[in-house]
Amino acid sequence: MVGAVLALAKNRNLFAVVVLSGAYSFLMATVLVALDAVDVAMTEAAVGAGISTVLFLGALHLCKSHEAKPAHKPLIPLALAISTGALLVYGSFGLPAFSDPQAPIHTHVAPRYLNDGPRETGVPNVVTAVLASYRGFDTFGETTVVFTAGIGVIALLRRRKKEKRP
Repeated sequence: MVGAVLALAKNRNLFAVVVLSGAYSFLMATVLVALDAVDVAMTEAAVGAGISTVLFLGALHLCKSHEAKPAHKPLIPLALAISTGALLVYGSFGLPAFSDPQAPIHTHVAPRYLNDGPRETGVPNVVTAVLASYRGFDTFGETTVVFTAGIGVIALLRRRKKEKRP
Protein backbone atom coordinates (compact mmCIF):
# COMPACT_ATOMS: atom_id res chain seq x y z
CA MET A 1 0.00 0.00 0.00
CA VAL A 2 2.86 2.36 0.78
CA GLY A 3 4.35 1.65 -2.64
CA ALA A 4 1.04 2.48 -4.33
CA VAL A 5 0.78 5.75 -2.39
CA LEU A 6 4.34 6.75 -3.25
CA ALA A 7 3.74 5.94 -6.92
CA LEU A 8 0.52 7.97 -6.80
CA ALA A 9 2.33 10.97 -5.35
CA LYS A 10 5.14 10.89 -7.93
CA ASN A 11 3.14 10.11 -11.06
CA ARG A 12 1.98 12.82 -13.49
CA ASN A 13 0.22 10.45 -15.91
CA LEU A 14 -3.42 10.63 -14.86
CA PHE A 15 -4.34 7.23 -16.33
CA ALA A 16 -1.63 5.61 -14.19
CA VAL A 17 -2.94 7.52 -11.17
CA VAL A 18 -6.46 6.16 -11.75
CA VAL A 19 -5.17 2.60 -12.09
CA LEU A 20 -2.97 2.95 -9.00
CA SER A 21 -5.84 4.36 -6.94
CA GLY A 22 -8.00 1.39 -7.96
CA ALA A 23 -5.18 -0.97 -6.96
CA TYR A 24 -4.85 0.84 -3.64
CA SER A 25 -8.57 0.37 -3.02
CA PHE A 26 -8.28 -3.36 -3.68
CA LEU A 27 -5.31 -3.57 -1.31
CA MET A 28 -7.30 -1.69 1.32
CA ALA A 29 -10.19 -4.11 0.83
CA THR A 30 -7.84 -7.05 1.49
CA VAL A 31 -6.61 -5.36 4.67
CA LEU A 32 -10.20 -4.91 5.81
CA VAL A 33 -10.92 -8.59 5.13
CA ALA A 34 -7.88 -9.51 7.23
CA LEU A 35 -9.33 -7.34 10.03
CA ASP A 36 -12.66 -9.25 9.78
CA ALA A 37 -14.55 -6.23 8.44
CA VAL A 38 -15.94 -8.02 5.40
CA ASP A 39 -18.89 -5.66 4.94
CA VAL A 40 -16.60 -2.63 4.86
CA ALA A 41 -14.20 -4.50 2.56
CA MET A 42 -16.99 -5.22 0.08
CA THR A 43 -18.01 -1.57 0.13
CA GLU A 44 -14.39 -0.45 -0.41
CA ALA A 45 -13.97 -2.86 -3.31
CA ALA A 46 -17.26 -1.85 -4.94
CA VAL A 47 -17.10 1.90 -4.40
CA GLY A 48 -13.37 2.58 -4.11
CA ALA A 49 -12.07 0.25 -6.79
CA GLY A 50 -15.15 -0.21 -8.93
CA ILE A 51 -17.36 2.83 -9.24
CA SER A 52 -14.67 5.42 -8.48
CA THR A 53 -12.30 3.96 -11.06
CA VAL A 54 -15.00 3.99 -13.73
CA LEU A 55 -15.97 7.58 -12.88
CA PHE A 56 -12.33 8.71 -12.88
CA LEU A 57 -11.78 7.06 -16.26
CA GLY A 58 -14.87 8.86 -17.56
CA ALA A 59 -13.58 12.16 -16.24
CA LEU A 60 -10.14 11.43 -17.70
CA HIS A 61 -11.75 10.95 -21.09
CA LEU A 62 -12.91 14.58 -20.91
CA CYS A 63 -9.55 16.12 -20.00
CA LYS A 64 -5.84 15.87 -20.70
CA SER A 65 -3.88 12.76 -19.78
CA HIS A 66 -1.04 14.53 -17.94
CA GLU A 67 -1.21 16.74 -14.90
CA ALA A 68 0.29 20.19 -15.24
CA LYS A 69 3.31 20.86 -13.07
CA PRO A 70 2.56 23.15 -10.13
CA ALA A 71 3.84 26.73 -10.34
CA HIS A 72 5.46 26.49 -6.90
CA LYS A 73 6.34 23.81 -4.38
CA PRO A 74 3.39 23.00 -2.11
CA LEU A 75 5.30 23.27 1.16
CA ILE A 76 2.46 24.73 3.26
CA PRO A 77 -0.04 21.98 2.35
CA LEU A 78 2.66 19.37 2.92
CA ALA A 79 3.46 20.80 6.37
CA LEU A 80 -0.25 20.91 7.21
CA ALA A 81 -0.73 17.29 6.14
CA ILE A 82 2.30 16.11 8.14
CA SER A 83 1.24 18.01 11.26
CA THR A 84 -2.32 16.65 10.99
CA GLY A 85 -0.94 13.12 10.62
CA ALA A 86 1.33 13.66 13.64
CA LEU A 87 -1.65 14.87 15.71
CA LEU A 88 -3.66 11.81 14.70
CA VAL A 89 -0.81 9.48 15.66
CA TYR A 90 -0.40 11.32 18.97
CA GLY A 91 -4.13 11.01 19.61
CA SER A 92 -4.04 7.27 18.96
CA PHE A 93 -1.69 6.74 21.91
CA GLY A 94 -4.64 7.25 24.26
CA LEU A 95 -6.68 4.47 22.67
CA PRO A 96 -6.87 1.00 24.20
CA ALA A 97 -4.59 -1.67 22.74
CA PHE A 98 -5.82 -3.42 19.60
CA SER A 99 -8.13 -6.34 20.56
CA ASP A 100 -7.93 -5.52 24.28
CA PRO A 101 -10.75 -7.54 25.88
CA GLN A 102 -11.12 -4.91 28.63
CA ALA A 103 -11.67 -2.05 26.17
CA PRO A 104 -14.95 -0.15 26.69
CA ILE A 105 -16.30 -1.34 23.34
CA HIS A 106 -16.06 -4.96 24.54
CA THR A 107 -17.26 -4.42 28.10
CA HIS A 108 -20.11 -1.92 27.64
CA VAL A 109 -21.24 -1.29 24.07
CA ALA A 110 -21.09 -4.68 22.33
CA PRO A 111 -22.79 -6.65 25.14
CA ARG A 112 -25.61 -4.11 25.25
CA TYR A 113 -26.20 -4.35 21.51
CA LEU A 114 -26.06 -8.16 21.60
CA ASN A 115 -28.28 -8.55 24.67
CA ASP A 116 -30.74 -5.67 24.32
CA GLY A 117 -30.71 -5.02 20.56
CA PRO A 118 -33.42 -7.50 19.48
CA ARG A 119 -35.72 -6.41 22.33
CA GLU A 120 -35.18 -2.65 21.84
CA THR A 121 -35.33 -2.56 18.05
CA GLY A 122 -37.40 -5.60 17.13
CA VAL A 123 -34.75 -6.59 14.57
CA PRO A 124 -33.13 -10.02 15.08
CA ASN A 125 -29.97 -9.19 13.07
CA VAL A 126 -27.59 -7.18 15.27
CA VAL A 127 -25.76 -5.49 12.38
CA THR A 128 -29.03 -4.34 10.84
CA ALA A 129 -30.25 -3.16 14.24
CA VAL A 130 -27.11 -1.07 14.76
CA LEU A 131 -27.10 0.44 11.27
CA ALA A 132 -30.83 1.04 10.89
CA SER A 133 -31.92 1.80 14.43
CA TYR A 134 -29.12 2.86 16.77
CA ARG A 135 -27.21 4.69 14.02
CA GLY A 136 -30.19 5.38 11.77
CA PHE A 137 -29.61 9.12 11.38
CA ASP A 138 -25.90 8.56 10.78
CA THR A 139 -26.62 5.94 8.10
CA PHE A 140 -29.20 8.23 6.52
CA GLY A 141 -26.64 11.06 6.45
CA GLU A 142 -24.00 8.83 4.86
CA THR A 143 -26.48 7.68 2.25
CA THR A 144 -27.42 11.28 1.50
CA VAL A 145 -23.76 12.29 1.09
CA VAL A 146 -23.03 9.38 -1.28
CA PHE A 147 -26.20 10.10 -3.29
CA THR A 148 -25.37 13.80 -3.53
CA ALA A 149 -21.79 13.01 -4.61
CA GLY A 150 -23.11 10.66 -7.30
CA ILE A 151 -25.52 13.28 -8.61
CA GLY A 152 -22.67 15.83 -8.66
CA VAL A 153 -20.40 13.49 -10.63
CA ILE A 154 -23.18 12.73 -13.11
CA ALA A 155 -23.84 16.45 -13.53
CA LEU A 156 -20.14 17.13 -14.14
CA LEU A 157 -19.70 14.29 -16.62
CA ARG A 158 -22.91 14.90 -18.54
CA ARG A 159 -22.31 16.28 -21.96
CA ARG A 160 -24.71 18.90 -23.19
CA LYS A 161 -25.67 18.83 -26.81
CA LYS A 162 -25.21 22.17 -28.48
CA GLU A 163 -28.45 23.48 -29.85
CA LYS A 164 -28.42 24.61 -33.45
CA ARG A 165 -29.43 28.21 -33.80
CA PRO A 166 -31.30 29.29 -36.94
